[in-house]
Amino acid sequence: MLSLLLLLLLLPPRGCAEPPGLAQLPRLAPLQSPDLLYADGLRAYAAGAWERAVALLREALRSRAEVGRARRDCGARCAAEPGTELPPVPSNDPGSDFSPGPWERLLLRAALRRAECLSQCAARRLGPRGAAGHRAVRALRDAFRRREPYNYLQRAYYKLKKLDLAVAAAHTYYVANPKHLQIREDMVKYHRMSGVRRQSFRDLENPLHWAAYDEGLELLKRQEVAAALPLLEEALRESLAQMENCRAECEGPEEQLAEEEKEEEGEAQPESQSGLYEAIAGHWIRVLQCRQRCPGAVATRPGQDSPISDFLPSQLWQLQEAHAQVGNLSQAVENALSILLFYPEDEAVNGALKKYQKLLGEQSPDLSAREDIRHFVLQSLGEKKLLYYAMVHLGTSFKDPDPWTPENLIPEGLRKKLREDQEKRPWDSKPPEPESLAKWRDIHFLEGVTLTQDAGQLNGSERAVLDGLLTPTECKILLQLAKDAARTGDGYRSRRSPHTPHEFFEGLTVLRAAQLAQAGAVGRQGAKLLLEASERARNLTEAYFSPGWPLHLSFTHLVCRTAIDGEQEQRMDLSHPVHADNCLLDPYSGECWKEPPAYTYRDYSGLLYLNDDFQGGDLFFTEPDALTVTAQVRPQCGRLVAFSSGRENPHGVWAVTKGRRCTLALWHTRAPEHMEQDRAEAEMLLREQEELEEGEIPSGGSSPEPPSALGRRPQQTRLEVERQRPAREEL
Repeated sequence: MLSLLLLLLLLPPRGCAEPPGLAQLPRLAPLQSPDLLYADGLRAYAAGAWERAVALLREALRSRAEVGRARRDCGARCAAEPGTELPPVPSNDPGSDFSPGPWERLLLRAALRRAECLSQCAARRLGPRGAAGHRAVRALRDAFRRREPYNYLQRAYYKLKKLDLAVAAAHTYYVANPKHLQIREDMVKYHRMSGVRRQSFRDLENPLHWAAYDEGLELLKRQEVAAALPLLEEALRESLAQMENCRAECEGPEEQLAEEEKEEEGEAQPESQSGLYEAIAGHWIRVLQCRQRCPGAVATRPGQDSPISDFLPSQLWQLQEAHAQVGNLSQAVENALSILLFYPEDEAVNGALKKYQKLLGEQSPDLSAREDIRHFVLQSLGEKKLLYYAMVHLGTSFKDPDPWTPENLIPEGLRKKLREDQEKRPWDSKPPEPESLAKWRDIHFLEGVTLTQDAGQLNGSERAVLDGLLTPTECKILLQLAKDAARTGDGYRSRRSPHTPHEFFEGLTVLRAAQLAQAGAVGRQGAKLLLEASERARNLTEAYFSPGWPLHLSFTHLVCRTAIDGEQEQRMDLSHPVHADNCLLDPYSGECWKEPPAYTYRDYSGLLYLNDDFQGGDLFFTEPDALTVTAQVRPQCGRLVAFSSGRENPHGVWAVTKGRRCTLALWHTRAPEHMEQDRAEAEMLLREQEELEEGEIPSGGSSPEPPSALGRRPQQTRLEVERQRPAREEL
């Protein structure tokens, strides 16, 4: 509701191509501005006028799509109009017919003719004011990019009892906003509803290249290569078409480019100049930078922030392999040659190419790379060359998004700096291999600790279950500490139920435990054991997975989750959804994105369990699809489950349906600057308290303080301790 009100404030009062999968609406003529339609749709939504809200929101989506299509079509048409082509750059040859004066006039004439063509085309498509009458403020562009109209549509459709459309709209919004808590809960409810068909969960905005790409990969997994080939070809064609659409959008209003540029780290421009040529150069540089970001935008799935690396070369690799498998060796050669336009020295591609050429014999010399890929590469390299020139001579900056840019294209003076920027930190390099399991069994076990399951028994890699880290007495001490000191929402930004509405979560950090112990609100024994137990787990994790490469605790969190009575009937969600600990897991693609808000510096994770007197709550591991369960572990006192934090170990927790489940959750890092700072402070507080309680008698004739005063500062209530500096919340 808050976002709805903010958007209404941003928009003035009032005086499509339909998204795929929705029925056609009657068009409102002439085409109205999408921002005004969206504003009216939100007003109707707020008033509970569901039919009108649906009509206006869908028309806003259609209008926005039509505005984008008009800009792209007009740009392509006017670029091909006679007299609008830009003149060639004058040659430095003294005998050239060009001189600066005539060339400038040719350039200006071509620019004016193209501007006239674009203006007239937009007026025919969009109305008398053309594209200028359909500009949207930044907040509205962001709302459409995040697919927010679909969030309102799903609610309106639900109110109208159009369940199939409500589910489709909700799924469309969820794909682009997978971490939105409310839509996650809505999706769970839709899955539980009777009468909801599986086919209803469809993405109404799914780009054509992703639809073809995913379907093609699925067929390849099933070894249906012949059926996959047309889809893979379609995915590549649509990817290139999407890039052209993106490039056309880069020729939009200058202020829009300037706003987008501010978001791109490392591409800030110098202060705008008043001169004609400086202004032209500045705008053109922003257009080129925007175009260079288009391949990354096309390679980024909805809802993600990072693109699939080398998206085009990877598609070409899949195509050359698939063509070779069905005997289309000529097409395999063309795709292999196309990959070499990006990576000329790639050994695997060159090896495959030689094999294909040998099989083809005399037919192979006439074959060449795909023309569409050749055009893309030459076009991109030409733009990069101009941007690097601007870096050297105009003081601009440019962050090249492509790893395949030839080094000889980069000015020599910039190469060293760019290499330094790309150098990895020491802890990013590949860690040493773990010692053999047999040697580890002989050397590293603590007394009473046993290895219950290794990675092979857990059907994965870098996973282990160890028992005996805590005695039953120690588990009881930590459970009592959790009962006395754990606070609802601690470590979860004060959210009582961060992962599911059917359980509430309580947490305790090592620093807060030490502060409460110092104030006398909890026993020092429990706070001290919390530190000792986490250090035991760290030692074992380091010895097992990372010998010779120190691990540091980055966060320690005693957390309990409790089933809420009366909320468990027909429950279908998880206590903790499937995730990885140092990257954002995308079940659709199997990718895991190492980017914020993920804690990318985490290397290993550990879960030290304190009890088993509850129902549900088992830990489970899955494949990257977040669906296929590969292993399951039942908590019990003193059991440690340790595993690497990346894509190889997606995990979740089954619903706790009765009782209270308590765990000491631990995350380890090889990066010393990310080690837990609160830990040192907690150790110091407990050490100070221990020294005071030992009753050291000062020298001289003064009398010792009475026992009741030893080790105490001015009396603090528990509430006062809670008001002290909050612990760092990492979950």
